[in-house]
Amino acid sequence: MERCKHLRIGPSLSLPQAPTRPPELGKKEPQGDFSQMLMDALKEVNKAQQDAKGLQNDLMANRPVEFHDLMIAMERASTAMALTLQVRNKVLEAYQEVSRMQV
Repeated sequence: MERCKHLRIGPSLSLPQAPTRPPELGKKEPQGDFSQMLMDALKEVNKAQQDAKGLQNDLMANRPVEFHDLMIAMERASTAMALTLQVRNKVLEAYQEVSRMQV
């Protein structure tokens, strides 16, 4: 209750302003246009694929690798790729629908 001493009830209610969106941890605000955002997303998918491949290579080279870390990295890469393909399919579908529109 001590925190709310600065609030005044009356004609002008003074409330602290809340952020419009919750901050996302570990994420930066997208810069640039749609193509740059798309390239950044593809780079993240590529990095997930490379991380999984690196862990697989380490396991095959008999280097110490936690098996669960390998499985998580492989699933993360697989899920990222599946999501990318679904987004591509939806964008292609939308483009085809727009191209079929009569002007």
